[in-house]
Amino acid sequence: MQERFGRAGVVFGRHWADTMAKKQLLEDIKNNPANFYRTPNDVARDRRFSDPERLEILEAWERDARALAVADDEGMTGGEPSRLQTVVEARREIENRVPGETKYRESSKYGGGSVQ
Repeated sequence: MQERFGRAGVVFGRHWADTMAKKQLLEDIKNNPANFYRTPNDVARDRRFSDPERLEILEAWERDARALAVADDEGMTGGEPSRLQTVVEARREIENRVPGETKYRESSKYGGGSVQ
């Protein structure tokens, strides 16, 4: 691949393409984590992403799981089972190893956890 130079002399090439591909992959995964991972714990073990990126994925999965739990309570069943508890546990595992990350107390399926 031929290298190109940007405005400030920054080299664009393979690294730039790899970065863009990774960003696209991250966005695709955040849109539907269950299509890419069997369990939330698999996200925590995925070495392709940093801990903050893993948290983004798990937060997206948590939003989906909360929505499923609410839908189930309202009698709208038929989709995948909610994995809310396992998503929250995987998120906490990563938060505990990332210095300065916000820690949330247990919250309901409707969200609204308080910052500790």
